[in-house]
Amino acid sequence: MPCMGPSTEVDSDSEPFVEVDPTGRYGRYSDLLGAGAVKRVYRAFDQEDGIEVAWNQVRLRGLRGNEEMLDRLFSEIRLLRSLRHSNIITLYKVWSTDDHGGTINFITEVCTSGNLREYRMKHRHVSLKALKKWSLQILLGLEYLHNHEPCIIHRDLNCSNVFVNGNLGQVKIGDLGMAAIVERDHVAHSLLGTPEFMAPELYEEEYTEQVDIYAFGLCVLELVTLELPYSECDSVAKIYRKVSAGIRPAALGKVRDPEVKAFIERCLGKPRARPSATELLKDPFFFGLDDVPPELSSPPTSDSANPESLSPSGSEESSPDIASLNLQ
Repeated sequence: MPCMGPSTEVDSDSEPFVEVDPTGRYGRYSDLLGAGAVKRVYRAFDQEDGIEVAWNQVRLRGLRGNEEMLDRLFSEIRLLRSLRHSNIITLYKVWSTDDHGGTINFITEVCTSGNLREYRMKHRHVSLKALKKWSLQILLGLEYLHNHEPCIIHRDLNCSNVFVNGNLGQVKIGDLGMAAIVERDHVAHSLLGTPEFMAPELYEEEYTEQVDIYAFGLCVLELVTLELPYSECDSVAKIYRKVSAGIRPAALGKVRDPEVKAFIERCLGKPRARPSATELLKDPFFFGLDDVPPELSSPPTSDSANPESLSPSGSEESSPDIASLNLQ
């Protein structure tokens, strides 16, 4: 047992674990951090390193016959097992159990402040400099994914899939269940994503990693305006018609800073005109972020940041049964 204490007696004041992993290292609490279509995420604790983690749990019984969802789940786990970057959520351990018709559990790092959409709504008065720092970190994560061999396209980047450690000002890309691994031509063909953040070519089902740059531009727009892109549309069909016609979201008209607006427009251009993540990291938009923490691997920048406040205007461990999940 990796946990050591002065006594074998249970402290009546300590928070009890609901369950522990097979090694005894990770303990799960009852607190629910989030839930999706197939996954529930609980607060948990790594007794060896003494840190809080996220315990992701999927009941396979609810996925019987749903091969698409299973493939998406396994894809996320496979990807997370192979990725190591300070702006990508890290996976520590995966295992399965036979209870409740089969359960997959995987331990990831936890971001203490939830997702970026919720965090931004909670903190409505944020400087442009802070928004640039968040945007820079998302780009660093995208650059890592896009330069990965083979290339990884996230395909569902939006502010609810980016997570925050508020005490550090650190953001990390998560929810890679819809990501696609593409070979040398970098072309993917499946229609997936969140409609408000989907690039026009995604609807045509032939696209590259540039769809993530488009989605990133809309993330910046949401951070600046506190509005979901295309919130003026009351149906997916209306969003599709506007996007296909090249009509920008109404929120873009509310961006008053010409530098910010030009940067967003650059991200939303035609696929071949859109810059790569690496090129965007060199954009003058990020000049002046000289105090970005070194661990964020910020590119060199010049001095003077815009202090203007923006407020709304109008180590993996192998599991003995992992092979049976086809996760290798």
